Amino acid sequence: MKQNARVKQQKFTIGMKKKLVVLFVIVLLAFVGLGVRLILITKNNGEEYEKQVLSQQQYDSVTIPFRRGEIKDSNGTVLAYSEKVYNVILDAKLLLRSDKYVDPTVNALVKYFKLDGGEIRNYLSEHPTSQYYTLAKKLEYDQVAPFQDLMTPGTDTYDENIQGIWFEDNYIRKYPNGTLACDVIGFTTGDNIGTYGLEEYYNDTLSGTLGREYGYLDDDSTLERTTIPATDGDSIVTTIDGNLQTIVEKYIKQYNDEHANNARQGNGANNIGCIMMNVNNGDILAMASYPNYDPNNPRDTSKLIGMPMVDAKGKLVPGESDFDSGVYITQEMLDGFSDEETYRQLNALWKNYCISDTYEPGSVSKPFTTATGLETGAITGNEHYNCNGSLEIGDWKIHCHNTYGDGDVSVERAIEISCNVALMHEAQAIGKEKFTKFQKQFGFGLKTNIDLAGEARTENIVKKPEEMTPTDLATNAFGQNFDCDMIEMITAFSSLINGGYYYEPHMVKKIVSSSGSTIKNIEPRVLRQTISPSTSEKIIQYCNKVVAGDEGTGKTARPAGYMIGGKTGTAQTLPRGNRQYVVSFMGYAPADHPEIAIYVVVDRPNVALQDDAKNATWIVKRVLTEALPYLNYQMTEEINEKEQAELDEIRANMVTPTQPAGEGEAAEGEEATGENTEGEKAEGTSEEGKAGEKKEDAEKQKKDKKEEKEDDTNIWESFDVDETTGYYIDPNTGNLVNPENGNEMGGDDLPDFTGAPTAEASEGKSSE
Repeated sequence: MKQNARVKQQKFTIGMKKKLVVLFVIVLLAFVGLGVRLILITKNNGEEYEKQVLSQQQYDSVTIPFRRGEIKDSNGTVLAYSEKVYNVILDAKLLLRSDKYVDPTVNALVKYFKLDGGEIRNYLSEHPTSQYYTLAKKLEYDQVAPFQDLMTPGTDTYDENIQGIWFEDNYIRKYPNGTLACDVIGFTTGDNIGTYGLEEYYNDTLSGTLGREYGYLDDDSTLERTTIPATDGDSIVTTIDGNLQTIVEKYIKQYNDEHANNARQGNGANNIGCIMMNVNNGDILAMASYPNYDPNNPRDTSKLIGMPMVDAKGKLVPGESDFDSGVYITQEMLDGFSDEETYRQLNALWKNYCISDTYEPGSVSKPFTTATGLETGAITGNEHYNCNGSLEIGDWKIHCHNTYGDGDVSVERAIEISCNVALMHEAQAIGKEKFTKFQKQFGFGLKTNIDLAGEARTENIVKKPEEMTPTDLATNAFGQNFDCDMIEMITAFSSLINGGYYYEPHMVKKIVSSSGSTIKNIEPRVLRQTISPSTSEKIIQYCNKVVAGDEGTGKTARPAGYMIGGKTGTAQTLPRGNRQYVVSFMGYAPADHPEIAIYVVVDRPNVALQDDAKNATWIVKRVLTEALPYLNYQMTEEINEKEQAELDEIRANMVTPTQPAGEGEAAEGEEATGENTEGEKAEGTSEEGKAGEKKEDAEKQKKDKKEEKEDDTNIWESFDVDETTGYYIDPNTGNLVNPENGNEMGGDDLPDFTGAPTAEASEGKSSE
């Protein structure tokens, strides 16, 4: 064994050792040669390669933003668009390649962008290897163009020492009409995400796809770039008519301005909402509420002043007593709010009252009860009821608006004068099973699925048949003890007056690509038939009397020269007896063949006595006075001197349309003034004047006869008058009585009963 080991050791000869030494020397020389080569490359070509690597780093992964699609009104007017802007980016590592670049670049930044040179130098000193630092954001092209010339070879101002600066493309959202249609449009966040309204609902449609630019070095060390372009978002064309929207918003604001800080500090009402709708296809022509905001600056807290304050759950903060409509935000309160409290109030501001807040509708819902009775055969329309001022249902004595009684009341007159007792009799004849079935048929308790973000859910605030007591049935009959929202009500009401067709309401009628080609047309969608055409005709007949009848509660809504139909509503808020009301008017035109509907709701108006639907009819009258001529509806009624004076005053401040009215537009010159052939005659022709005089004489005779008839029946005229309000004081109850119609405090649908069951949701409370 030892001998074998010796033999193996002898095999590692001297020759082998020599070969090993030679191999080691060769490897060592190879490393030395490689090191020398690297030194030579660095010395002779290092700057060139460094530039190539830096260029590759700069362009390796640059995001290209997309342009968000536009939002347009039905006339093509742009309501929202995206404008290209630029961010100024500093590449410190590139700039610090040579000291000769620093001073010229920093001085140019200070000169052209008004930046702080000291701060830039400090950043360069503390972050010498940084390759991305934003110096300025959202600059327009005119602001960056002069600086770009400094970096562009061949321009007069080119300076090769300006280094390490580049411009990053971006887009900002702009709303050229300020507050116009803010509730409908919504706004976008800093990262281009839609919030509220159409911006949120159609966010995926309006958003495009980000692009990207890549860079790499080819075999010849040449920088090659590959660009995947961004895909711009699609645009949407809405059903909103910008001119009608402007008209609506003008009169909502005027109402607010005239009533702000009236009976209390704060806005003219807790909320004011208005919707205009095409009853024959579901198009929303205008939708607005007050208070509003500017989507260009949605966090402007000055818009919160005068608003009712909300708590952490978004509910109205109650006032010191049940008779206070809320706690109203002042500048002093704003100054003391935390960021969380401020944001909470802003959220309340950004909500669209027309779709997100619920309330008891009041007498606007009475035509639905009558329509249900006619459609089910529970009533024929020929019934008469005796109203002595109240009706006992179960253990409750439920009053009519006229506590002295309306006497003999027909089905038609019940709608005209808004008699609670007659409607309760109708509901008893219908029964709770059919009543609740038709409530659902009309869409109460269901979402309309309008294409806007934030629609309220009302399923849990409408009674089911197994939950409904006789008292619930009675109060539901005249619009109390169940909640709805505005879009729910106007959509349902449109089906009452268009032959019974329930159209899904919608805000967008067309989607177009960034190149302008139509991608999708959104057609009207009939979801169901609520009532028969014959029942619809009856409801139109009854609602026309609300405006045209001698006793109609909605006479003050009629615009001069036109006849419309509709229904008033006055609903108590909770707790009952707090003298806080939501007043409303649902109108439509033309009266004989409805085509458009308008719904105005005023939530707790800032007046001493809130239970007056005139707070809503005031807005309706002025909006329609301006809107109907614009929509090319011709006047059908004669105008007396008083109406002419009102008309002249309204016309003096009319909106000048910015776009044509579309098919059937008015003749040239009519749009700008709101006048038409009929209007011109009314202003001064002797023929029209004579007709007006005859009309006045006829009205005077009618008024005299009515006064003769009422001499012995107006009991309240013998009561003492309250000097503050001008209302009579009932000596038996101490309640105030409206001198025009004898309505006791509570308006045209006051149920005024104490302790009766109430809906869980209070008025104005959002169900979201």
